[in-house]
Amino acid sequence: MLRRHLINAFALTSALLTLPAIAAEQGKPTPTAKELLAKSTAAEWRTPDPENLIYMQLPQGRVVIELAPDFTPLHAANIRALVRGHYFDKLAIIRVQDNFVTQWGDPNDDESGDKSKIRPLGKAHKTLPPEYTRAIDAKLPWTPLPDGDMYAPEVGFSEGFPAARDPATGREWLTHCYGAVGVARDVDPQTGSGSSLYAVIGQAPRRLDRNLAVAGRVLEGMPLLSGLPRGAEPMGFYTKPAQRVTIESVRLAADIPAKDRPALEVLRTDSPTFAALVDAKRNGHNAFYTLPAGKIDLCSIDIPVREPQPAATTSH
Repeated sequence: MLRRHLINAFALTSALLTLPAIAAEQGKPTPTAKELLAKSTAAEWRTPDPENLIYMQLPQGRVVIELAPDFTPLHAANIRALVRGHYFDKLAIIRVQDNFVTQWGDPNDDESGDKSKIRPLGKAHKTLPPEYTRAIDAKLPWTPLPDGDMYAPEVGFSEGFPAARDPATGREWLTHCYGAVGVARDVDPQTGSGSSLYAVIGQAPRRLDRNLAVAGRVLEGMPLLSGLPRGAEPMGFYTKPAQRVTIESVRLAADIPAKDRPALEVLRTDSPTFAALVDAKRNGHNAFYTLPAGKIDLCSIDIPVREPQPAATTSH
């Protein structure tokens, strides 16, 4: 994108294939997501590493982003350096393209910007090797989705991120689903430093997969990005500086005292509850949905995020 311009994979797959018969038993309605999550165990939830958790404060509220260093380690490190150098503070959301992306960064680092005022990157690198794919790592969790995909031989979830892989080439990559955070770049693949980022706010633009680096995903605050006014210029850029939303601050959770961190938990995508949620999406039926689809695409599955739940107490 131009600047301007718990359980193993086999067991989980078996669960996805056998759950429909259980759900449809005696014509019972499929459990709702709320009902399934209410029965989840504490072990099925994970707390993101504070070194990978970013808080972006906008005037309207907070956006929380989790980085994906196992897929884009160089970009994750560069983004951390930018955040710790307060690079993003007082920069702006520079474009919102309808049904596509919201992008933020330095308005002067654009075709019509004042190049003399471009903010220096501090300790971060100006260029990086492109991290569009990585070698398949058997040590990383992989929860396959049993349905087909138009863009990849296999799709599923790894460490809480929608992902795809090609066994023939031995490569895997994160996908451009709703909420994915990608690294904007110019034509040269090495120009994607992480100094300008975008979040997918519309129908999944999977054609971007393996052409831009996906560095993470939004865990909280998507309405603050997807609900902004669309830019009138080509590609959704704002015509006037006053239309841009100023970024108040961006901080790493690791640099905030633990007691002051907004706590979040993410449902493990290798958990039985997640398998049940996927099945409910694929084969759900109730008084309204009388005909189960029997299939689902990768980007139609939400990965639940919640605040930590209080520990259960036993009364005597």
